[in-house]
Amino acid sequence: MATPRISRVFGAVNMGSFRISAMIAGISETGEMIVLGSGHRASQGIKRGYVTDMTAATYAVRDAIERAERMANTSVSSVWIGCSGAGLASQVAQVEVDIGGRRIEQDDIDHLLVAGRDVIQPEGRMVLHAQPAHYTLDGAHGVANPRGLHAERLGVDIHVMLADGAPIRNLTEAVQNAHLDVEAVVGSPIAAGHACLSPEERDLGVGLVEIGSEVTNVSVYFSGMLIGMASIPIGSGDITDAIASCFGIRRFQAERLKCVNGSAIASPTDHREMIPVNAPGEEGTGPIARHADDKNRIPRAELVSVITGQLGRLMEEVNKALKGLGFTSQRGQQVVLTGGGAELVGLADYAQAALGKPVRIGKAPALTGLAETHLKPGFATLAGLVLYAAADPVDIRAIGPSYQPTLRYGGLGLVNRVYRAVKEYF
Repeated sequence: MATPRISRVFGAVNMGSFRISAMIAGISETGEMIVLGSGHRASQGIKRGYVTDMTAATYAVRDAIERAERMANTSVSSVWIGCSGAGLASQVAQVEVDIGGRRIEQDDIDHLLVAGRDVIQPEGRMVLHAQPAHYTLDGAHGVANPRGLHAERLGVDIHVMLADGAPIRNLTEAVQNAHLDVEAVVGSPIAAGHACLSPEERDLGVGLVEIGSEVTNVSVYFSGMLIGMASIPIGSGDITDAIASCFGIRRFQAERLKCVNGSAIASPTDHREMIPVNAPGEEGTGPIARHADDKNRIPRAELVSVITGQLGRLMEEVNKALKGLGFTSQRGQQVVLTGGGAELVGLADYAQAALGKPVRIGKAPALTGLAETHLKPGFATLAGLVLYAAADPVDIRAIGPSYQPTLRYGGLGLVNRVYRAVKEYF
């Protein structure tokens, strides 16, 4: 069978605190998204979503993208960046103009979006993107495209993603130093939402909890758009640190115990099961763990106890964030967990009991060509980046006197250049 011809190629890099992952995908002539290559490596130079070592972060980005390029047998010159830190914040701006009952033309929509720039209040922060979520006609919501309809007044709800300027510039510089142009910086809740949530979920109301290594982002979607988000400086890496501290072992040993033998749900047989601290072939090496027997094995019950203790703290913060964002029974009940931390065994059941809401795990979608090892929650944001790029969303900052409706810009769009060009509006 002949290989589909690729008409457009997208590169994406997710800048996590645990791993740096990269993906190269293309759109075939039939409109199908095909993953050409993907790769990842341990993160360096990034802590809680912030660049802390420019040289190390640049090296990690270059290494990850080269792994994806080798698999794809092609190279990319520009990428979309996923960002989970940098003080991300979300707001919804609303604007309405008088139409006078006549038929709505494209110029009316363009003028409305230009007027929307004036109502955005970033308060000294960087605007990552400002996108029309949906339109209103005489107060009626949920209009996807008002062109050709009649109305007295035309309005629009604009979703705005904000971030601190300096951390974003550090992220883009780390990528640019790896000899890559930056197409856009995309907040991870937006990318993860594209990968994990159905249109119906976003419309009915859903809470999306992305559990990273050092940051957990909680976002709420309602009426088809993200209406608010909050960041919690706790992640799955804190569980690893707690295991390492409790048993006096190395972090890599604690990470392996968490991933291989850990669980969010206790079992009656846990106290009888002894887990080796060392990996197969490493028996007899290193110090004996605290609470271990003479064969350097620890009770599984103690491991699960440490994990659930940290999860209790995290879920308490997640519950506070959801309530603070207005996620009540009137705005949906479903909660979706994603991110690398969502791969812990039994987490959905634990979270459902802790949050009192139905919970499911959101994984990376089964895109054609995506490696089976990447069909996990930890790669959902990365897959969402290429889906977001392919969706080609409108950004109102790109609309001006020379705007052509057929041209669309996603995210920040060549961050530094676009920021300089539109800062007069903000």
